[in-house]
Amino acid sequence: MIFFDAFFTLRRKAALAALFLTSAAIAGCHDQPPLTAQEMDGKRLYTGRCAHCHEDNDLALKKVPPDLHGVFNHANLPSGAPATDAQVRQTVLAGKLMMPSFAGRFSDDQMAALLAYLHTGLR
Repeated sequence: MIFFDAFFTLRRKAALAALFLTSAAIAGCHDQPPLTAQEMDGKRLYTGRCAHCHEDNDLALKKVPPDLHGVFNHANLPSGAPATDAQVRQTVLAGKLMMPSFAGRFSDDQMAALLAYLHTGLR
């Protein structure tokens, strides 16, 4: 009887290992492509100019700004405005409520890079 218990335990472990490896292989099929050069530029801009408030809140703001992960995965922005490049550009450049204006702080190329990075969902 001990032999059979050990045999079935070993088979169960082998089956679980096979299931794990299969799951890992399937999950690997859904890896996202690397960021483009433009998206990497946008990531640097986001990290340097946006993440302080929108992620880290290291400025100790009393009202935490909205999380921008997956912001373009929804029809509307957290403000209720349409989730479009034009609306995000307008919000960044003009400011909104407690968010200051960033007019003159982003070139057209930088704004395009930031938008490209936001479209990645912030990965």
